[in-house]
Amino acid sequence: MTGYYILIGIISLVSWLVSQRLKSKFKYYSNVHLQNGLSGKEIAEKMLRDNGIFDVQVISTPGRLTDHYNPANKTVNLSEEVYNQRNASAAAVAAHEVGHAVQHAQAYQWLEMRSKLVPAVNISSKFSIWLVFGGLALGAASGSTGMGFTVAIIGLAMMALATIFSFITLPVEYDASNRALAWLKTNNMLTNAEQDGAKDALKWAARTYLVAAIGSLAMLFYWGLRILGSRD
Repeated sequence: MTGYYILIGIISLVSWLVSQRLKSKFKYYSNVHLQNGLSGKEIAEKMLRDNGIFDVQVISTPGRLTDHYNPANKTVNLSEEVYNQRNASAAAVAAHEVGHAVQHAQAYQWLEMRSKLVPAVNISSKFSIWLVFGGLALGAASGSTGMGFTVAIIGLAMMALATIFSFITLPVEYDASNRALAWLKTNNMLTNAEQDGAKDALKWAARTYLVAAIGSLAMLFYWGLRILGSRD
């Protein structure tokens, strides 16, 4: 178990460092005020209109960095700061979330695949580690690898599903950022300095998903070796 705690520690540290860097970037670019004077809400609504999307609502949601697109009710949910403020960070986030709405409208395959996995992943993420722990404990207590091994393998399969989900999320997020930046540039929404700030902010946001995916894969390999090694 020492290896497990070391792995958790490394993953948590890297995730925290990237998260802190992301927060500092967004704070810095929040001070880069837009010359066009548009708020995040107004940028989101314009991008939706420019893409011929009129059935998606832009709303404000509580919290910080809580921005997301909800395909179930077709809403672009912007945190209060992004919704109201008029800076490079707000422009980047608002356009990124609309990027997901554009993906949805165009039936982007990776988004559709990700959406189909959400219900299963919500279940597997809650129970996978407990099934792995339980299976290994049962095998150790019984002195055989029969039932305990089967339970652990089920947990490992659930963990694998969550890992697949995290990697499917990567093209979804990168594509949304690319759509956002392309629209901002093509429509001359930002100055060169503002565009560079938006690009840098979204780059660090994407890295949080990359770290999460790598961390999930590392955990899968660790437990896979532990479970399969228990049969030797």
